[in-house]
Amino acid sequence: MAGGLLHMAHPAITLSGVAGNIISFMVFLAPVTTFLQVYRKKSTGGFSSVPYVVALFSSVLWIFYALVKTNSRPLLTINAFGCGVEAAYIVFYLVYAPRRARLRTLAYFFLLDVAAFALIVVVTLCGVPRHLRVKFLGSVCLAFSMAVFVAPLSIIVKVVKTKSVEFLPISLSFCLTLSAVAWFCYGLFTKDPFVMYPNVGGFFFSCVQMGLYFWYRKPRATNAVLPTTNDGAAPPPPSVQVQGQVIELPANTIAILSVSPIPIVGVHRIEVVDGQHKDAAAAAEACRMAAANPDGPPPQVIEIVPAL
Repeated sequence: MAGGLLHMAHPAITLSGVAGNIISFMVFLAPVTTFLQVYRKKSTGGFSSVPYVVALFSSVLWIFYALVKTNSRPLLTINAFGCGVEAAYIVFYLVYAPRRARLRTLAYFFLLDVAAFALIVVVTLCGVPRHLRVKFLGSVCLAFSMAVFVAPLSIIVKVVKTKSVEFLPISLSFCLTLSAVAWFCYGLFTKDPFVMYPNVGGFFFSCVQMGLYFWYRKPRATNAVLPTTNDGAAPPPPSVQVQGQVIELPANTIAILSVSPIPIVGVHRIEVVDGQHKDAAAAAEACRMAAANPDGPPPQVIEIVPAL
């Protein structure tokens, strides 16, 4: 009842808690696409189980903190959901992982999620006075959360060294930024420093990742070279230059542009249009090439789509 009155008197607490739950809900579901790939390939490939084992430990740790503190329903609900989702990810990983990766995952699980968590529970309930339990457990959660937020430093260093954002998940970084803002506000309004301070670090590192993404992200700059034809002679094979590399196309290929009759700079992709000509000019050129080489395979139309 006291918790309900507190939330009614401070709607900002409710709003920030609901926002934090919604955004964290999306963050927890982000790896679904990864596991869809695992399901299709029936193999975990090079994916690691460590992030899911760590996320499960974080969820059970915050659940324990919310139970000890009481009146922390937003923390309890989202971490209960996260606990179930991360456990499902780990089980799914174990089903499709090779034997060595499976044994390694089980070792991480029992060491961190079982042994370490059990030790924290025993120390909190048996070795810490009741009036200090929230402070002790909150300090443990704070330290672990900061360690998790510092983990992306390896990705940041890799981006700076390679000047490539290939391994930088910008959508996840954006969601983590919003999540950090929401939970920081929740900790601020509830005057809970153990919730507030970790999200300062989370907000900082997420912003750094997004800044690096936009700094190092390079648009694909490519050049299209259309074939030139001579009267009475077979046209040379067209070629497409992609970032300094020239890919030779078959001689019976027509290279056309979807929006312009002249060569352009900034090709986005090359598509083969099966059995279909985009315009009359391409159809006429196809007929001319077929007449010039009646015994050869039918010409193939290539559409070059410019980057937006």
